[in-house]
Amino acid sequence: MTGTEGNPAPETAHPHPVVEENERHGRLSARPSSAVTAAGEAGTYRLDGQALLRAPPGAEEAGTGGPYWLMVALHGAGGSAEGALEWLLPQAGSDALLLLAPQASDSTWDVIRGGYGPDVARLDAALRDVFRRFPVHPAGVAVAGFSDGASYALSLGLANGDLFGTVLAFSPGFMAPMVHHGRPRIFVCHGRDDRVLPITTCSRRIVPELERAGYAVTYREFGGGHEVPPELATRALRWWVHGSPERRAGGAGTRGRVW
Repeated sequence: MTGTEGNPAPETAHPHPVVEENERHGRLSARPSSAVTAAGEAGTYRLDGQALLRAPPGAEEAGTGGPYWLMVALHGAGGSAEGALEWLLPQAGSDALLLLAPQASDSTWDVIRGGYGPDVARLDAALRDVFRRFPVHPAGVAVAGFSDGASYALSLGLANGDLFGTVLAFSPGFMAPMVHHGRPRIFVCHGRDDRVLPITTCSRRIVPELERAGYAVTYREFGGGHEVPPELATRALRWWVHGSPERRAGGAGTRGRVW
């Protein structure tokens, strides 16, 4: 998984004359539902929209259990859904966590190639499939990504903060939301020696912009390059779970334990 070297910028196509609430502007319509209409199953398998889903042991009983938490994991340029799962699976030691890894329709995500559309539609289809199979807590949906996937996670997360309560961005290059909804919490980390997406022109620019816009941002720099250190991935996922308003308030729990 690598980033788009030397090009941390979003689309250069002509601006859309009217910003609408649809996939061409980065909006997702799928939402968790209390009505599960299909049987979930444990394991790792492919769903609608060319995405991989990892469901924990016991998931086939999802229709009668408590709600799951869901992490959407976005790969970097030239990467794959399988690769996105690889860097999160070792950190996902939970029987209450679903991992969904969509596959970009090209070498990287649509907004980088020319504009939102096909990849938003793919992700929306995959999310609808997950939500009809498993009860997912509305407050427990997050999006994460590495490199170009981190840029896409920020872009989709800010446009769909009414779905994603948390965004985890590992070495992002930019953010390009066309609309803004909700106020997701944001975790950003970046290697100080990153030569693919240099920290000075990327995260050190992005984080102040987010803070000026009023978002709550947790930012970490580390001694390293264009990578996701396992200890930071673990810290970020724990921050997501234990720092959520739902967990702090002691509200409706999840199936088993989250961590």
